[in-house]
Formats: sequence, structure tokens, C-alpha cells
Amino acid sequence: MIQIAILGFGTVGTGVAKVIAENPRQIERKLGEPLEVKSILVRHFKDGPFRQLMTDDFSKIEEDGDIRVVVEAIGGVEAAYDYTRRALSAGKHVVTANKQLVAEKGCELLALARKKNVSYLFEASVGGGIPILHPLTQCMAANRIDEVYGILNGTTNYILTRMVRAGASFADALAEAQKKGYAEADPTADVDGIDAGRKICILADLAFGRQVDPERVPMAGIRDLSLRDVKIARRAGYRVKLLGRAARTAGGGHTAYVAPHLISEDSPLAGVEDVFNAVVVKGNATGEVMFYGRGAGELPTASACVADVMEVLQQSPRREEIGWSPESGGFTDPLELESRHYFRIRGSLSDAVGAFGQAEVLDEDGGTAFLTDAMTGREALERSGALEVLACLRVLA
Repeated sequence: MIQIAILGFGTVGTGVAKVIAENPRQIERKLGEPLEVKSILVRHFKDGPFRQLMTDDFSKIEEDGDIRVVVEAIGGVEAAYDYTRRALSAGKHVVTANKQLVAEKGCELLALARKKNVSYLFEASVGGGIPILHPLTQCMAANRIDEVYGILNGTTNYILTRMVRAGASFADALAEAQKKGYAEADPTADVDGIDAGRKICILADLAFGRQVDPERVPMAGIRDLSLRDVKIARRAGYRVKLLGRAARTAGGGHTAYVAPHLISEDSPLAGVEDVFNAVVVKGNATGEVMFYGRGAGELPTASACVADVMEVLQQSPRREEIGWSPESGGFTDPLELESRHYFRIRGSLSDAVGAFGQAEVLDEDGGTAFLTDAMTGREALERSGALEVLACLRVLA
């Protein structure tokens, strides 16, 4: 009998316990022996089928030599960081879906895991139930990864889908998402791009092998996105999506950011709707490869956590390919990346042409909406400086 502990019993922690309880034969067949949840760390005890497993004393888990893996499902950084360090130091493998902790402290925790000859795995931290980190670090290991980008937040993708399909305003679509349980009462992390930002940092860390500090990554969300721009983009054959993007830059550098983009309706990403996510990885040998599925939710995220639990138990003694250098140099300002840009200005076509030389007009009703030629974000800002800009979005090539 293999015994594990779960820290936290919210959405993810509950899902992990359910997956293990509902799929015992499949898990045992893979591991060669049963997998059992021995302890669940909680702040408040709850009635239910797992009540007898609950404790509010982490030291009981920390000092229990029979517990081989700890699933951290607390979220946030403070308590999760302390418990993760202590579990690793006690010689226990740790699995997590905590994107904030991995983005901010992952490099340090991976180093501690290596020192203690155990594993720290976090497949569920980026794509929920979508396998992306394992393919990125193992299946595509023969590639130089040049770019990773995608729809990394299901809440914002649902809101954008409703804005396109139903013509709902951002506020109305957000309210609908909250009613359905897709958005929290405080949706800041989702709608302001913070959640996607943490995920793109983890992807960039693994793709480029160097620490990407979340504080240096610009994160823009969809809170200020106008329904008018969504409609103009759709009439012109584009969809608006919130993308996290990480790319190699000239001279061996790299960059990462989160922002709304116009995507051609011919792109596979344009068809990713509702709460679904998708990640595109561009390797120099494979070209573009896309991973698609539900990026959040109790059971999809729990499935990825339990898969990591099973992997660390099958590995001897730990995975070597997961990790990145603590060096954070080589980060390039995303404004140096080239792309076409979408602008909507309070002004005429002649104003747009005067600033940009030429423009592809998309709409002239009550102002002018247009696309520029490819240029850096910095140049686009400089050229638009004399215009009254109502909206500005990058266009994904």
C-alpha cells in the first residue's frame, strides 16, 4: 500500500481524493500496488466520506515515514511554500497545481528536491487537465523551443466567447461566468491577466531554461476590452483572445507577456471557445504543435495531479529533465517584438495614414479602426503618440 497526503481540501484537493477513490484498479494496475490517501491537511474539519482522514497538524504528515508523496493543493505562496519546503526536506515527493508558487519559487524548490533526491512535479499548474509540461520537457526534448503561446485562462476565454456569440458586454459576460462558477467573486487574477501570466512564466522557464521573474512580465487582461472592438475584429475575420506568449529574441534573449490579441479566424486557436484552453509550442524540428482541452476544474486538474503522483512513484529516483537555471538575465522587453497592430482612434483615416504611412481600414463609424504593418510595439506606441487612441491590440501573425 502506497500512502500519500493532501494539503488543502478545496476544489483541487477534493478532486484528487475523488480520482484516487473512484479509479483504484486502474491506478493499482499501473503502480503494482494500491494507492491510498492517508492524511488530509485542513484548516476547518468538514463532514463527509473523508472526515476521518483530516488533520490540522502538518507535523503529523511531515514526520510520518509511511507517507511518500504530498499533494499541495492549498494555493497561494506563504503556507504552501513553507509546507512544500518541509515536505521536500523530509524526503517526500511533492506534487502541486499551484501556479503562483511554481512561478515565484519553483527554481528554489526544484533545487531543494534535487538535493533531497526527491521530485517536485507540477503538470497541473499550467494546463489543468491538459498535458503540456511533460511533452514540452520530454517529448520535444530534441527541439530548440522558439516560442510558446496560447489561451491559458478558461474564465477569460469564456467571457470573450460570450462577447462574440451573444454580443454581451464584458460586465454582463463576467456576471454570467460568476453565476456559472467559472469566475471567482473577485475575478482580478483572471480578468487582469495575472493567472495567465504565472502560467506563461512557468512555460518560459522550462522552454528557455532560465528563470523568468513574474514581476518583469507585463500582464494585461480584458477588463477594458470594448465589445465594439470584438465586433469589428469579427467582421474583419479575426477573433479576440487573451494570450500568454513567450518567445526567443535576437541575441539569445527571451521575452514573455500576456495581452489580448487579434487572431485570424483561420487559426486553430480561434476555434478554442468557452472554458477550453490551448497551448501552441513551436520547436525548430517539429514546427507548431498544439495541446487542447479543459484548463481547469476539479477533476481535470486532479487527474493531472494524480498522474504526477504516479509518475514520481514509478521514477527511480526522480525526473532529471524538469528544471531551469536560477539566472534571470537575457530578458527582453516585449515592446521589442514585431507584429501588426490593431488601433481604434478618435480621428479619420488621414490621421491614421499620417501617423503610420499606410493602414488597412476595418471600420470608420464614429472613428477609425485599422491594422498597421508589422513593427515593434515600441514603434507603434511612438507613432500613435499624437493620436487619440481608443484601443490598441497586437495581431498574432
